[in-house]
Amino acid sequence: MKAAVLNEFGRPLDIQALPDPVLGTGEVIVDIVAAGVTSYAANVFNGSRAYLLETPVVPGAGGIGRVRATGPDATKLKAGQWVYCEPTIRARDDVFNPETILQGWTYRTPAALPLHQFYHHGSFAEQMLVPTENITPIGEIDAGEAGRWTAMGRLLVPYGGLLAGGLRAGEVLVVNGATGGFGGAGVAVALAMGAGRVVAAGRNAQTLEDLARIYGPRVRPARMTGDEAADRATIVEAAGTPIDMVLDFLPREAAAHQVMAAALAVRHGGRIILMGGLRGQSGALPFDYNWLMHNDVTVRGKWMYEREAIPRMIQMIRGGLIDLVQFEMAEFPLDDANAAIAHAAANAGPRQLTVLRPDR
Repeated sequence: MKAAVLNEFGRPLDIQALPDPVLGTGEVIVDIVAAGVTSYAANVFNGSRAYLLETPVVPGAGGIGRVRATGPDATKLKAGQWVYCEPTIRARDDVFNPETILQGWTYRTPAALPLHQFYHHGSFAEQMLVPTENITPIGEIDAGEAGRWTAMGRLLVPYGGLLAGGLRAGEVLVVNGATGGFGGAGVAVALAMGAGRVVAAGRNAQTLEDLARIYGPRVRPARMTGDEAADRATIVEAAGTPIDMVLDFLPREAAAHQVMAAALAVRHGGRIILMGGLRGQSGALPFDYNWLMHNDVTVRGKWMYEREAIPRMIQMIRGGLIDLVQFEMAEFPLDDANAAIAHAAANAGPRQLTVLRPDR
C-alpha cells in the first residue's frame, strides 16, 4: 500500500510503499478514503509539540473509509461498509485504568508503548489496521462527501466535554477558546444539544462575528483582551443570564488568567470542563477552596470522549442537527501530504477542514 511516512522528526513526510496490514482476531482492515489533517500537525511532525510518537510511523488520527476485511469475531461489520475509524485505543487488560493511545498520533505514558507499537500506523495511508471496537458504521454516503465526515474527529472532542458536564437543553454555556477548531465545533455541538445560549469567547473578533452570523442569535460573541476582570465582565454581559457551564479549549500558549476569566463567571452550582492544552506553570489554576465549596461548583478535566459518543454523534449528523456543509473543505491526494500539512497550519479556523484523500 501507499502511505505518507514520518521517518524522522523535522523532516517532511515521505510517500512510500509499505506492506499491507495483516488481519488478526479482534481487528478490522479499512480502505481509507479520507483522513483529516489537524492545524497543528506540522508542530507534531517537527517535534516542537514533543508528542510521544515512535518513528518511522504513518501518522493520522482517525479517518473515514470502507471495511476491507474483518476478523472472525466480528458479528455485524461487513466488507464495503462505510465506517468511522476511532483513534482513541484503550488497552483491554485494565478496565478501571486502561493505558491509552491515539493511533498514529501519540501514546500518553511509557506504559502504553506496547499498544502504540502494535497499533502503530495511522490513517495517512491507503489501508489501516484498527481494533474492531474502534470501528463504527456511518451508513451509506457518497464517496465525494467522505471528506466532510472527517469533521467527526473535531466534533466528538467537545461533545465528550459537553456530555461529561451534563449540558441540558436551554442552559447557558461559555465556550472559552471558541475561535479554535475544537472550540468552534463545541459551539455547533452545544446548539445541536439544545443549549439556550452559547457565549463564544476568544480573541479574534472577526471569527467570533462569523460564528454569530452562521449560527444565529443563540450565539453571543465575547472578545477577550487579556484583562481577566474586564474579560469576565464581557462574558457575563454577553450571557445576560446566569451561566450554567464553561467548556474551556484554550491552547497551550494561553495563561491561567484566561481560563479563570470564564471559569469564575459560572453560577452557583455551575460546571467547569477543562479540555484545553495549558502546560506547566500556565496550567496552575488558582481556584479558591472556599469559592468552590460555598458555590457548589464542579471542576472536571476531560480528555477525548467515551465510545458511546460516536454513534450518538452519527445520529445527530444523520438527523440534521449538525450540518457538515458548514465546514469549508480543502482536499489533497496522498502524494501531496506535505502540502496538506502546510495548508492546515495556514487555515486553522473553526470551520475549515483539511483532508487527505488516499483514494485519489
